[in-house]
Amino acid sequence: MRTVNEPDRSSMTARETPDSQLTSAVEIIDDPNRLVRAIFSGRRRNMQPEFEKIEIRPIKLRDQVLLQTTSVVGTKSKTANLEFGDFATREILSSGFANCLIEATDLTITIRFTKKGEPQIHTSVRELTQNTSHDRQKSRLLDPNNEFLKKVGISDSVGRIKPSMNDKYLQIEEFLRILMPTLKNEISAGRIHQPSLEAPLHIVDHGCGNAYLTFAVHNYLREQNLPNKIVGIDQREESRRRNSAIAIELENIDSIDFRAEKIADSELDNADLAIALHACDTATDDALAWSIRNHAKMLLVSPCCHHYLQSQLDDIPTPWTLVTKHGILSERLGDILTDALRAQILRLHGYKSEVIEFIGDEHTPRNLLIRATLTRAEPDPLELSKYREIVKLWCVRPRLAEILEFS
Repeated sequence: MRTVNEPDRSSMTARETPDSQLTSAVEIIDDPNRLVRAIFSGRRRNMQPEFEKIEIRPIKLRDQVLLQTTSVVGTKSKTANLEFGDFATREILSSGFANCLIEATDLTITIRFTKKGEPQIHTSVRELTQNTSHDRQKSRLLDPNNEFLKKVGISDSVGRIKPSMNDKYLQIEEFLRILMPTLKNEISAGRIHQPSLEAPLHIVDHGCGNAYLTFAVHNYLREQNLPNKIVGIDQREESRRRNSAIAIELENIDSIDFRAEKIADSELDNADLAIALHACDTATDDALAWSIRNHAKMLLVSPCCHHYLQSQLDDIPTPWTLVTKHGILSERLGDILTDALRAQILRLHGYKSEVIEFIGDEHTPRNLLIRATLTRAEPDPLELSKYREIVKLWCVRPRLAEILEFS
């Protein structure tokens, strides 16, 4: 894959109607020479599609190119092969899915449906290669032979992903797949400025650890002609020294900085984009609180363990003891409450927020992502009431609320 040095077509789509853009999407899916893949996922408000996710791609069987569809419900998936043109794209789009990603050989289209059911469509020029083999190998955003992957220890010296690092590599890939359309949408909407060499995108990676994500985001955005400066924060001095040495080797020292400090104590005071991949327990809350206080324009945060609120689940409301008497279910319920309350607190501080899955749980059990964009909307009294009702019902005090002194 390579990015074509052409202008982003998002500026062109402003002159098109949503229906004509949807027609373009349908035409790509019906074209065996252009379609790379398409994914339908998420659920619109008050709608319930038949499947949780549908993924389609072209495959070649007995010298014939067919459309392979994989439909997912829970842990079960069903695969079928169709003739091109037989996939009911418009019906699927109207069935209740909230998001759609369509990748063609020459461009990528992302569709997100609003609460009112209106499609928000973004188109960007990108060159991708079809893979019609029956044994599917997913197109990759990061070339395993990339020098930074070797330096951070994900790839070996000859450019192969180390078996022990494959899950981490895939997590970073899927993180980037969500980052790019979200970021481009914010830029096209004017909520984030168009990055340039004179005014690069400012990014903060909270709890960066070994900086796998730090280097990946920095390098991938530069490949997409999005200049950026990124700061990786980790409280361990040894991490700072290691990561800084790699930045020097890669000649990134002017655009990547590492600091050994706690997130809560950081003196950084602004960011266009704040990211975190598996910031442990309340480090996630520190990252979210920093972002809220410093008005970060966009957040992508993947939480890790959720012990803080879990330890408060003592006074269980009836009849929820039927759930919490099972240890594994009680733990998962604590995870769900934690991230739901985090997302709600973000909404009540002027963010549009959602919790989504960013990778299959076969690669990591911590596979959720909190995605938020700053809208500066005034808090809805009804949403505040819902928040207060749930914390009262469960007798809990989220760590994020404590940090922000929010009630």
